Amino acid sequence: MREFEHPKEFAGAHPSPDACCTVEEAEFIYNLPFNDLLFRAQQVHREHFDPNAIQMSRLLSIKTGGCAEDCGYCSQSAHSPTGLRASKLMEVERVLAEARKARDGGATRYCMGAAWRSPKDRDMETIVRMVEGVRALGMETCMTLGMLTPAQSARLAEAGLDYYNHNIDTSERYYSEIITTRSFADRLETLSNVREAGIKVCAGGILGMGETASDRIAMLVTLANLPAPPESVPINMLIPIPGTKLANTAPVDPIEFVRTVALARILMPASHVRLSAGRTDMSDETQALCFLAGANSIFVGETLLTAENPGEDHDAALFRRLGLKPIERELAP
Repeated sequence: MREFEHPKEFAGAHPSPDACCTVEEAEFIYNLPFNDLLFRAQQVHREHFDPNAIQMSRLLSIKTGGCAEDCGYCSQSAHSPTGLRASKLMEVERVLAEARKARDGGATRYCMGAAWRSPKDRDMETIVRMVEGVRALGMETCMTLGMLTPAQSARLAEAGLDYYNHNIDTSERYYSEIITTRSFADRLETLSNVREAGIKVCAGGILGMGETASDRIAMLVTLANLPAPPESVPINMLIPIPGTKLANTAPVDPIEFVRTVALARILMPASHVRLSAGRTDMSDETQALCFLAGANSIFVGETLLTAENPGEDHDAALFRRLGLKPIERELAP
């Protein structure tokens, strides 16, 4: 890769949405002086988004616990003695009641997650009714249900599902250190099935699982080099949960976290980059730097599946201090 001798020369050298980026190129960007990195990330962000507008999503666990996967970070894995009791799939009307509250609270996207390896066909009718009901409320819909077949993806597309979340979590190299019950290739196959069905993709990863900076970079390069980059890229900070394999993992350095957000923005200019799990452990200053680095989406509400999330009062106060505003709802019923 050629060297950039001056920040102004670098300013025009970020990958375009149609260009692939190598790991070496991404490492160069990631390791720029911090001020130069954030300057470039903010430039890219302003080319594609209102820099002071944040997309607000709400996440609901529609089926909690008892998952057959052994993801080392997850309290819902049946392999981890976290004390979390498994629940049945939530009733449709209860989901819609929660969605109405979220809409009235300013959320424009409603995300529903089920702790499954993959959904059973007998559950698909209920899932479809949830999607149709939330869309009828005028909100964007997102589901995360584990692995999907092409047929299941097509059925969700017919129901009008806007987004499907399926994180790749980390780099291909480090993946087997975190999960052994499904492969990195399995993750990519589900993303392909979803994309082929015409559903938008939400895919990101988790920082602070013991991975290296190179693993974080490789994860983002994988996402950026998909046939089409994800429309949403959630960047999670690990919440160490007692009973899980990663309960005692050292936290990720906040500056390294901000660097990763900035790289995600530069590699995927038109994607929403979402601050997801872990915001309760981030200072307001760290979050402010993440917004400066190009993050423009958050989850609102008191919980994310089973983990704590900053309350809406705290988020509203932070937004006032930073001069940020929620993106208004645009989707018609």
